[in-house]
Amino acid sequence: MPANLRSKLFRRGIAALAALPLLTLAACGYGSEAKSDDTAKVAAGAKKIDGLGSVKIGYFGNLTHATALVANQKGFFQKELGATKASYAVFNAGPSEIEALNSGSIDIGWIGPSPAINGYTKSDGKSLKIIGGSASGGVKLVVDPKKISSLKDVKGKKIATPQLGNTQDVAFLNWAADQGWKVDAQSGKGDVTVVRTDNKITPDAFKSGSVDGAWVPEPTASKLVAEGGKVLLDESTLWPDKKFVITNIIVRQAFLKEHPKAVEAVLKASVEANKWINANPDQAKASANAQLAADSGKALPANVLDPAWKSIQFTDDPLAATLDTEAEHAVKAGLLQKPDLKGIYDLTILNKVLKSEGESTVDAAGLGTS
Repeated sequence: MPANLRSKLFRRGIAALAALPLLTLAACGYGSEAKSDDTAKVAAGAKKIDGLGSVKIGYFGNLTHATALVANQKGFFQKELGATKASYAVFNAGPSEIEALNSGSIDIGWIGPSPAINGYTKSDGKSLKIIGGSASGGVKLVVDPKKISSLKDVKGKKIATPQLGNTQDVAFLNWAADQGWKVDAQSGKGDVTVVRTDNKITPDAFKSGSVDGAWVPEPTASKLVAEGGKVLLDESTLWPDKKFVITNIIVRQAFLKEHPKAVEAVLKASVEANKWINANPDQAKASANAQLAADSGKALPANVLDPAWKSIQFTDDPLAATLDTEAEHAVKAGLLQKPDLKGIYDLTILNKVLKSEGESTVDAAGLGTS
């Protein structure tokens, strides 16, 4: 299949995922409205930033987005935004969040690397910028130990990934290729069968035996373990220093240009949240779970929450070199034409915030705005 056709099919498949059902459709049609608690009250005498009535923030309802969960639940966003209201939308899928960003339904979002790459390249570099990091890790290959006892046993089995061309799908296809196995990326058929399954459905599919394992993020991985699964591989072991980007912070380029003070406020809140998370892991875990419960109506049980939390690292560093590698993996899998990612990062404001906090600055691995 010609490379340009593969790339078109990939983009078409990603776009189709935007139609996946969300937690609870809000008026904007993209995500559910997140609920703020009493800690998010506006301080007396606070002023609006840039005269903005609100800043609209998007994130996913999972633990790899805990920076945003905690910053919402603890009121860090609202504190930094003053009298400008922090409003929220919760998403299930990256394509939906990119669509919301492009339409102006959100201004800033927490999102995985593959949707960020796709959103940037589809718009010829005009729609978004990655302005910070949030989390690393939290992805595992979990299998049915009755069917799979070693890595070589994965051959010939059915392995679930969340979406065609999403971050975990690309990672699994790349890993399978490194084993010398051939898999058609579009159909998922080959020496291993890749079954694209929504994370909410994967535990039931695993329990019923319709899949033999899954390469998935947290907390889905720990939900499978709770159903009797075994962690066969932690993706972090495949990366230098066991670090790879799983969650970025993105912004609409127009919003970044027009309201840099608001962007700075959100990044201050993010840095503050990560600092608090790393200093207070148990309290932070409870805070993230409380926000998950507020957003979805259901908290995670301890046997899922505890192991999931331990596998995620929270960092302001966007780990830019690993994003470039993940893009190379998508190209290698035949899901993407070689993208030009030069300029996808603008870390100017983040580094300003980090300097003011006495923290080390971060770099864009040659992919930053000049």
